[in-house]
Amino acid sequence: MTRIPEEDRNIMEKAIYLPMVLTVLNRDLAVVERSPFKLRKPYLDFIEEMMRVVQRDLAETKKYMNKNSLKVIEKKRDEAFTMFLFLYKGYEENHNYFNPRIRNKVQELLEFYFFKRHQSHS
Repeated sequence: MTRIPEEDRNIMEKAIYLPMVLTVLNRDLAVVERSPFKLRKPYLDFIEEMMRVVQRDLAETKKYMNKNSLKVIEKKRDEAFTMFLFLYKGYEENHNYFNPRIRNKVQELLEFYFFKRHQSHS
């Protein structure tokens, strides 16, 4: 049983997922830069804007974690699972994540930043 409240655990998971979102966007940016698009700039601008938004959200996440003594450390990874150590106000908990679940969550976040983020502000 976890001692970490759901809200704090969600923030700690963002500290796992948001850097992965940035990695995907960085790779996509490199692909677009090398692509034969006739008008490449709008695509580059779009990806760069998404990266700025994700970086801002990641900075807010890290700030919250520092303020509240939260930390996430990747301990080990294999083909199927990745284990993270969650440090929560003096407590240590190991959390195993199924790698396809991580990939699906990163995809969900990409969809949010690409599409739904604009709808939630409306």
